[in-house]
Parts: sequence; C-alpha cells; structure tokens
Amino acid sequence: MMLKIRGIVAAVLALLPLSAFGHDWHNHAPHKSESRQNTSNSTKIRLPAETRLNISTTRKIYFTNYIARPNQNAAEIAQYFNKFKNVKTRSDSNQLYIECNAIPDHPMMIGIRNWQQQVPLPQPFTGNNAWTLPLRPKLSDNPISVRKNPMRGAIAIAVNGVPIFCALNNRGEDAYKLGELDKWGGHCGRGDDYHYHIAPVHLEEVVGKGNPIAFALDGFPIYGYTESDGSPVGKLDQYNGQFDANGKYHYHATKTFPYVNGGLRGEVTLRGDQVEQPKDSPVRPGMPPLRGAQITDIKTKGEVRELTYTLNGRRAKIVYQPTSANGWKFTYTEANGSVRTENYERRAARDNGRRGGPPPRGRGGPPPRGGDRNGPPRI
Repeated sequence: MMLKIRGIVAAVLALLPLSAFGHDWHNHAPHKSESRQNTSNSTKIRLPAETRLNISTTRKIYFTNYIARPNQNAAEIAQYFNKFKNVKTRSDSNQLYIECNAIPDHPMMIGIRNWQQQVPLPQPFTGNNAWTLPLRPKLSDNPISVRKNPMRGAIAIAVNGVPIFCALNNRGEDAYKLGELDKWGGHCGRGDDYHYHIAPVHLEEVVGKGNPIAFALDGFPIYGYTESDGSPVGKLDQYNGQFDANGKYHYHATKTFPYVNGGLRGEVTLRGDQVEQPKDSPVRPGMPPLRGAQITDIKTKGEVRELTYTLNGRRAKIVYQPTSANGWKFTYTEANGSVRTENYERRAARDNGRRGGPPPRGRGGPPPRGGDRNGPPRI
C-alpha cells in the first residue's frame, strides 16, 4: 500500500507545474491556496486545491523534505538597478533590498521655475533604511488610486535609485504643469531629497528600450511609453497598468497625467497616509518659496556643489559641501549681492520603525520624515 501511495505522489510531482511552488516576480496569477511552512529540517508545501490528493476526507497531504525552487527573480530585477553606480542590491527569500543615495547620474534641478530653495543632498537609504520590493507581488483586493487622493512619499523607485512620487503635489496639483520639475521630471522636497514626479523614461538609454525603468513599491514593474517590441501600449486601467499576453501585470509611463503609475494595484503596507518606505534625512529646516527664481545650472566638483539661479534678471547661487559625516556648510550668494554662510548638522539617526529583513549594512535609519511638501503656497 505504501509503495502505491509513493508512486501516486511521484507521479503528481512529475506532472505538477512549477507555478504551484512559486511565482514569477510580476506574475499576478491568484494562487491564493499556496502556503508554506518552514521548519529547521524541511520545507512543507501545501499544494493548490486543483492538484491536492485526497486519500481521505479528513487528511491533507504535505510533501516534506521538498527543496523549493531557488528564487531566481531577485537577480532578474537587480540587474536593472546594478547598472547604476550609486545603487547596490541584496536580497533574501522574500524581498529585494535597494541601497542608494537618491543622487542620479544626470544633472538635476535645471529648468525649475517654482522653487522652495531646496538642493539635492545624498540620502542614507542603506541598511534597515533601504528600499524594499516584494519578490512575489500580489494583486490587492483594495487597490490604491492616487489620481484624486495624492499620498505622501514615494509610490515607486526608479532603477537608478531615485524615488518616484505621484504626479500630484501635496496640494493636489499637477507638479509638472506648475513648473516645479526639472528637465528630467524631478525636484527636491523640503528634506533636500531629490525625487521624480513623472516617469523617468530617459533611463531606457541605460537599461535598454523595452526594459523596466522603475518598480512600483508593490513590486510590479514600470515600463516606458511602448511595449517591449516597440508597439503601442494597449488600454491601461486607472492605475496606468495592464496585463500582458501571459497574464502578468505591469505599469506603463504616459505622456499625460498621471505620467507614471496612477496608484498601486498590488498589496502594500500603509503607515498613515503613505506606503511604508525609507525616510529621508534632512539637514536644513524647510525653506520658503522664492518667487520668480529659475534654476539655470548645477555643478559638482569633488564634494562641492554649486546651484545657480536667476531672480529678477540677476544671477545668484548656493554653494554647499560636507564638513563632516553629518555636517554641511552652505554659502548663499543672493541676487542683491549679499553673502551669508550657514552650517548645519544632520539630525542623529534613529530607528525608522521598519522590521524584518536581513541584517543592516551601513548606517541605521534616520529620523522619520516623509511626504513631499514642495512648491509655493496656494494663492
């Protein structure tokens, strides 16, 4: 009798598709019946209902000592992030961890004409404060739309390590149309944290056309304006997403609002009014809007950065550089010719509330801060 049962089990295992034991990193298939129970000696896999053997009405069969298929998806996703020098990745069995400083390879801030005097500073998105992406994203029963209800903080991470916020600023207005963004679709929040508000399609020049340019924080990839073969994108849902021919969900960039993912179709963890995510680490207090200013250039020489802008036809600039691990020196040359110097100290790091994941590498998380409060006040 035991030999007969073993024969049945072996036959089922031989015929069972791999999808019963794992999902592709952007496979949306709702295999809700899959579950795992880990022990020190074995991995127990509960088979989906359509493949489970029912020897009796009161017993469920589990296959012990089965080694689950190794997770190959982390490397598949990480290859895009690893093309950029300021980004490092690591993973465990459930998540990909993205460590970066949110400073892209391209210039920043040039062309902004609605400005609150922020400048891009490196952010310590490392260790427990790294970005995370689920390796097996799942569609949510309660998707989040940001078309009318903007969320604080990021909703995606570009493959160059720059966070992506929704198209609307904190006042519910289109940041792109207001002139708050630079030529690459980004600007700085009041934490001097650089981020995008539209899809960074220019990253296709590095990752290759038809490859992901970003990943939403629910784990689903974001592609450019076309399909991977260059053909036009089909009808998108309200989140700027669609299913491909293989039933896999993904998002697309658009040249019109909402520009990037218009929400999160997948499962995420919310903390207050934003998706759980790393925290920026402010150095300066928030600065007021500078009406009429337009940023014309930003240069970096070693650790010294110089941002130039015009105000009422006159040239002005901010020169800033680190003075210690947490200290920064800012020299402001105003449009009227006056010069002043300020020294700032980054606030001490503390736990940002993230739990789980592998041991941290690098510094711990900075003090909590989130949300984009950029742009001039409503008038």
